[in-house]
Amino acid sequence: MSLPLSFEFFPPKTPEGAVKLRQVRKELYAHAPAFCSVTYGAGGSTRAGTFGTVGEILAEGMNAASHFSCIGATRESVRAQLAELKAMGVKRLVALRGDLPSGYGAGGEFTYASDLVAFIREETGRDFHIEIACYPEVHPQSRSPEADLQAYAAKVHAGADSAITQYFFNADAYFRFVDEAQRRGLDVPVVPGIMPITSSTQLMRFSDACGAEIPRWIRMRLQAFGDDSASIKAFGLDVVGDLCRRLVGGGAPAIHFYTMNQSVATLSLLERLHASP
Repeated sequence: MSLPLSFEFFPPKTPEGAVKLRQVRKELYAHAPAFCSVTYGAGGSTRAGTFGTVGEILAEGMNAASHFSCIGATRESVRAQLAELKAMGVKRLVALRGDLPSGYGAGGEFTYASDLVAFIREETGRDFHIEIACYPEVHPQSRSPEADLQAYAAKVHAGADSAITQYFFNADAYFRFVDEAQRRGLDVPVVPGIMPITSSTQLMRFSDACGAEIPRWIRMRLQAFGDDSASIKAFGLDVVGDLCRRLVGGGAPAIHFYTMNQSVATLSLLERLHASP
């Protein structure tokens, strides 16, 4: 498989986690990713950790993309952080609205991710490649599929270069979203985000929180495995491997892996994809 790859990490919370993540990155770098992205906590709560991890990836000779959220931010704080990232050598951002930390009011000078994308373009021109998020199964806070597409269109028109999807397990949802976007003239690449399945309880929790649908047949099979982690991982590899093959065969421009700071499941998926005819 010669498709471009990218990997997402989150800032480690402990020194031990940082050591482990360095080893994980080293193992995944063998697949020559186009870039590695680092998430950004609610309200910028992980800013130091995010920028620190981005700096490590750059120092390791890889392209790094910093997630960048704007809820609760001011134009001046965003301007300062953009200057800091540019000085570090970052050339790619994942621009998001983001979430507020619990207990905070709305605040900030940005309401939507499209506002952030427009501001980045206004301030920095073409200095950054801007990724945005999109939701083949509709953003959980969106009023309707149409409203969700309009929000996506606003981000593209504001200057986004490409999009990365929320993870999903229904390839038809991805292809339908791409078709509908293209019918509207929104022709930036839409890269599928892939979540390996390694734990049923973790997957259920994440999916309930972010609105990603787990098809009933997958949910039932996972529940039937109980605590049999080996069977869960084998089943997950089959399901997600088949999903990736269908996406690649259907013309996906790249694949973005949500690694959860682990390497084994992603490496297994890549091995299976490379073995595919």
